[in-house]
Amino acid sequence: MLNHKGFDLWADGYDRSVGLSDECGVYPFAGYRNILNEIYCRILSRSQKSVLDIGFGTGTLAVKLYEQGRYVYGQDFSEKMVRLAQSKMPEAKLYQGDFSLGLVDELKRNKYDAIIATYSMHHLTDTQKISFIEKLILLLNNSGSIYIGDVAFKTRIELEECMLRTGDEWDEEEIYFVFDEIKRAFPKMKFSPFSYCSGLLYLDI
Repeated sequence: MLNHKGFDLWADGYDRSVGLSDECGVYPFAGYRNILNEIYCRILSRSQKSVLDIGFGTGTLAVKLYEQGRYVYGQDFSEKMVRLAQSKMPEAKLYQGDFSLGLVDELKRNKYDAIIATYSMHHLTDTQKISFIEKLILLLNNSGSIYIGDVAFKTRIELEECMLRTGDEWDEEEIYFVFDEIKRAFPKMKFSPFSYCSGLLYLDI
């Protein structure tokens, strides 16, 4: 698994490598841009103003929301990615920190209309995912939403089929969402697939 230095080294080429995987329609980023666009459109259509982005990377989605007048907050593992994103969003409240250990105190003091996590929560175990999402729900305003775009599958069988199809390129250190399993903890959560290896999980409060 990449540590924060690994993410720092990846920062300059991150968008390029993601885009290549998405354009070729291959694991792990097939469907990436469509997922981000769907989250973007949902937030704008619901007039959700304050947005917390968990693991925002270089700010691909957050910047677009910022440009539409959204109040953007965020936390990322990489100091370099925080600097890159901050340069694009001077007024955003961005913090460096390992969210597997929880959110920084500054972010826990606020409430948000939308909380987003794109291709970041697969670094948590399934148990950690549930605990973390439970804490995020407490940070939502009334009628708030959580949007999680990631490598994700409706069933465990679909995940295993993708793993076989991917072969040696499969990342054994990442733990992907299986909707049928996490829904047991969050019965109101919904799932929309965007490719054979990706999807959007969302929860409206």
